[in-house]
Amino acid sequence: MSGLGKSTLINSLFLTDLYSKDYPGPSQRIKKTVQVEQSKVLIKEGGVQLTLTIVDTPGFGDAVDNSNCWQPVINYIDSKFEDFLNAESRVNRRSMPDNRVHCCLYFIAPSGHGLKPLDIEFMKRLHDKVNVIPLIAKADTLTPEECQLFKKQIMKEIQEHKIKIYEFPDTEDDEDNKLIRKIKEKMPLAVVGSNVVVEVNGKKVRGRQYPWGVAEVENGEHCDFTVLRNMLIRTHMQDLKDVTNNVHYENYRSKKLAAVTCNGVDTSKAKGQLTKSPLAQMEEERREHVMKMKKMEAEMEQVFEMKVKEKKQKLKDSEAELERRHEQMKRNLEAQYKELEEKRRVFEDEKANWEAQQRILEQQKLDASKTMEKNKKKGKIF
Repeated sequence: MSGLGKSTLINSLFLTDLYSKDYPGPSQRIKKTVQVEQSKVLIKEGGVQLTLTIVDTPGFGDAVDNSNCWQPVINYIDSKFEDFLNAESRVNRRSMPDNRVHCCLYFIAPSGHGLKPLDIEFMKRLHDKVNVIPLIAKADTLTPEECQLFKKQIMKEIQEHKIKIYEFPDTEDDEDNKLIRKIKEKMPLAVVGSNVVVEVNGKKVRGRQYPWGVAEVENGEHCDFTVLRNMLIRTHMQDLKDVTNNVHYENYRSKKLAAVTCNGVDTSKAKGQLTKSPLAQMEEERREHVMKMKKMEAEMEQVFEMKVKEKKQKLKDSEAELERRHEQMKRNLEAQYKELEEKRRVFEDEKANWEAQQRILEQQKLDASKTMEKNKKKGKIF
C-alpha cells in the first residue's frame, strides 16, 4: 500500500537516495503505477563490495478492486526463476548473476488492529515463492505498549492462517542462538525510516523530529531498524540466498518440470496452449550449438586452407630465393676458382722461370769454379 514508507526505509537501510525531487518515489508521482521497479545499490564495507538489487512494488492495494493485485509481484518473482532455470538448462552453462528475489519485506500498516484480509491473502500468495519478513511500517506512530500488542496480534494471525514467514536457522553457537531468539521475539520488526539528519545531544543522527522529541532510526530502544539491517546485510544474507535456492527455487523448478509432458504441453497453462519445455529448449539449444560448431568448423577449415596456401607460397618463394642464392654462390665460386687457377698458372710460370734462372746461375758458378781451379794449376807449373 502506498504511503507506508517503503522507499524511505530502503534509503535508510542502504544510506542512499534511490529517489529524489527530480525522480520521486513511485507513491509520490502524479500518475501512479503498479509496475515493479528495480534499482541497484553498491554497498562498500570493510573493503568488500556488494551489489544489491532493490525491487519496489508501489500502489498495490490502493484500488477499489484489489483482486489479483499480487499477480505482478508473483510474475516478477517467477520471471527471475524462469531466467535462472533457462540459464541453468542451457547446453553451455554460462555464469550469470543471481537475480532471483531472496527476500520480501512486507510492510504492514500501523493500524493496531491486526492484519487486513489483503495482507493475509498477499502473504499466503507469496510465502511459497520468497522469504517473507513482515515489518510494521512507521512504528513511531505507536506507543511501545501498542507496538508490543500489535506484534503479538500479527504473529497470532500469521500462525492461525498458516502463513510461512522466514524461519531463522538454529546454529551450534549458543551466543548466536540467543541472538536469533531475541530477533524472533521481535518479529514482526517495527521499523522507522528517515532521510533527514537531526541533532540529538550534539550528535547527528537519522531520525524524525516531533514536538515531543526525536524518533531515532538507529536507536534500538525506538525501533528495530538496526536488527533488520544487520540481519539483511551481515548475519543472514547467505541463509536467505540458500533458502531461496534450496527451497523456493527448487519448488518452482519441480513444478515447472513436472508440468511438462512429452508433447510439450504445460498443464499449468491454459488447456492446449503449447509452451517451450526445458527439454525442448535444451534440444533446440543443442541443435543451435551443433550448427554453431559446424559453422565454426567450416570457418576454421577455410582459415586453415588459407593459411596452408600462404605457407606453401612462402615455401615456394623461399625455395626460389634459395635456388637464386645457390646459383649466385655457385657463380661466385666458379669465378673464384678461375681466378685461383689463373694465379696458380702465373705462379707455376714464375716458379719455372726462377728454377731455370737458378740452374743457369748454378751452372755459371760451377763453370767459374772450374776456371779458377785451372788457373791455379797453371800458376803452380810456372
